[in-house]
Amino acid sequence: MTIRAVVFDFGGVLFDWNPDYLYRKLISDDVERAWFLQHVCNGEWNLQQDGGRSIVDATASKIKEFPEHAELIRAFYERWPESLKGTLVEGIKLMEDLEHAQVPLYGLTNWSAETFPYAWDNYPFLRRFRDIVVSGRLGLIKPDAAIYHEMFRRIARDLPDLQPQELVFIDDNQANARAASALGWHGIHHTSAAATEAALRTLGVAF
Repeated sequence: MTIRAVVFDFGGVLFDWNPDYLYRKLISDDVERAWFLQHVCNGEWNLQQDGGRSIVDATASKIKEFPEHAELIRAFYERWPESLKGTLVEGIKLMEDLEHAQVPLYGLTNWSAETFPYAWDNYPFLRRFRDIVVSGRLGLIKPDAAIYHEMFRRIARDLPDLQPQELVFIDDNQANARAASALGWHGIHHTSAAATEAALRTLGVAF
């Protein structure tokens, strides 16, 4: 069956985001910094903001838990743009190659509703996606099936009679790619642009 659209995750595929970029400036000791990012401002905590929790509430709850690190905790979002290093060149090229081949492109990202506007304002290429589902705006996060259903619903408005097997989803998180596959999409676990390109070509995507 023909692939009618490709859906991109953003972080790790198109964007180079890592809080370590910020905290290298704030915590010089590698062991101390690793401990802080594992136990204080860690991925599980950040994911709750991607799921819709406000930055104010997230910061307050974490400071209550670790009051001795209050200044460092506040920095996570006060200086959030410093954790976004920029785009991943090979990922952007893959996106642009698909765009030039007139493959409809969509975005499905776990991202806080409060920090996504920074990316939107500073990275104009995002406007080239036909639609973007931002988890924090919905209060849903991957790999919850509900967020994929919302993405499908939006794409189906553009592409009548859309079938799940006509979609490809690219994500650097294997669990998220598998969740798409479980719904009948073609989930690609993104480990490199070259590997993803090869997987797309195997699926018959011509670009």
